[in-house]
Amino acid sequence: MFNQSESVQINAHFKIHKEDKPFKCEICDQTFSHSGSLKVHIKLHTGEKPFKCDVCDQRFSRNGSLKVHTRIHTGDKPFKCDVCNQTFSESGSLTVHMRIHTGDKPFRCEVCDKRFRQSCGLMRHKRIHTGDKPFKCEVCDQTFIESGSLKTHIRIHTGDKPFRCKFCAKKFNQSSQLKTHMRIHTGDKPFKCEICDQTFSHSGSLNVHMKIHTGDKPFKCEVCDQTFSRNGSLQVHMMIHTGDKPFKCEVCDQTFRHSCALQVHRRIHTGDKPFKCVLCDQTFSSSGALLAHRRIHSGDKPFKCEVCDKSFTQCGEVKVHLRIHTGDKPFKCEVCDQRFSRNGSLKVHMRIHTGDKPFKCEVCDKIFSRSGSLKVHMRIHTGDKPFKCNTCHKKFNRNGSLKIHMRIHTGDKPFKCEICDKTFRHSYALQAHRAKHIGDKTLECETDLKMFTE
Repeated sequence: MFNQSESVQINAHFKIHKEDKPFKCEICDQTFSHSGSLKVHIKLHTGEKPFKCDVCDQRFSRNGSLKVHTRIHTGDKPFKCDVCNQTFSESGSLTVHMRIHTGDKPFRCEVCDKRFRQSCGLMRHKRIHTGDKPFKCEVCDQTFIESGSLKTHIRIHTGDKPFRCKFCAKKFNQSSQLKTHMRIHTGDKPFKCEICDQTFSHSGSLNVHMKIHTGDKPFKCEVCDQTFSRNGSLQVHMMIHTGDKPFKCEVCDQTFRHSCALQVHRRIHTGDKPFKCVLCDQTFSSSGALLAHRRIHSGDKPFKCEVCDKSFTQCGEVKVHLRIHTGDKPFKCEVCDQRFSRNGSLKVHMRIHTGDKPFKCEVCDKIFSRSGSLKVHMRIHTGDKPFKCNTCHKKFNRNGSLKIHMRIHTGDKPFKCEICDKTFRHSYALQAHRAKHIGDKTLECETDLKMFTE
C-alpha cells in the first residue's frame, strides 16, 4: 500500500500522537521522536554550525534556520495573515500572530494560572515565581529575568542611547523613557487624580500627588525633622544641611544640587532652547519654564496665597510673595548688611558696590545696572510713551511719571513740611520749600535746624 519511504514518514508522524520519544540525548537526557531531531540537538552541545550564510557569514546548526535567516537579506515574507494581511518570514511567527486575532493563549502558568500566547512568555513569567535570573551583566554582576532587560542595562555601562527625541534631540537608553519624555512636547497627561481631576504625564507623579490628599510624608529629615512625601525630595533636602552641590558646570564652575539644574544651566552657555510653545512659538530652555508660560495663554493660576488669596502661575512666585506677609528677607548683602526678599534683588543691589553696569544702550552707549532701566531709557530714542492718563490722555514713557502726573487730577499732595504742614505734589518742591525755613531766622532751636541739615 505504501512504499518504504512513505512508511518511515508515517511511522515517524504517529510518534507525535503517541508522544513516543525513543531518541535520548546522552548529555542532557532530553528525548526526541525523530533521530534527525536528536542529531540537530547534539550540535548545541558540540557547538557545530555547518550551515553558513553567504551574505553575512553567520553560521547555523540547521539548514532550515539558515533558510529562515536568509529572508532577512532578501526581505522575503511568504507567510501572510488572512485577517490583517501582515506578512512574516517564518511560519511560526504567523502561528503566534494569529493568536492575537483568536485570543488563544495555550501556555498556562501552573502556579498562578496566568496564560500566554508564546512558550517563551510563559518561561519568562515562571522566573517571577522561581526568582531565577539567568542573564548576568559581565560588568557589574547584576542579574535579570529577561535578556532584553540585560540588553537595556548594558547601555548604562556603554552610554548607548539609541532612542532620540525628534523635537529636542535628547537621547534615551529605553524606548519607554522616550515615550514618557515625548509628553513634555505633546502636553499629554494621561494619568488623572480621581479626587481633584489634576492630570500628570507620569504615573509616578500621580502617586506622589496622591500623598497631598492622604497627607502621607513617610520620609523624615534626621536633622530638622522636616518630612517629605518622596525619598528623592529628602535626599535633595539633605544637601541644604551638608552644603553638598555635586554637579559642576565645566564652563563657569557653578555647582548645583540637582543634575537636572546643571542640565538646564548649561543651556545658558549653549543658548539651546528646545521647548517651544505651540501657540506663540516662543522657546524656552526648560520644560518648567514652558509649562509656566502656557499658563499665560490659559490664564491658569493654580498656586494661591493662603493669607490674601492672591494667585500665581508658578509655585516659586507664591514662596517669594509670602515673604511680604512674613517679612522674611533671607538674602543679605555682605558689604552693607542690607537684606532682600529675592535673590535677584540682591544681585541688582550688589552692582551699587561693584559699580557693574552690564546693560548698554546700543544707540548712545549709556550703561545701566538694571535691564529695566535700559528698557525705560530706550523710550527716549524710540519716543515710545506707553503710559496714558485716562483723564487728559497725556502720555508718559514711565509709569512713575504717570503716577506723579495723576496728582494734578486727584489733588494729592503726599509730601508734607514738618514745620508748617504745607503739602506738595513733588519731593523736590518740598526740598526747595525747606530751604526757606533753614534761612528763616525764626528757626533758632537747634533741634529744628538739625531736622534739615543732618
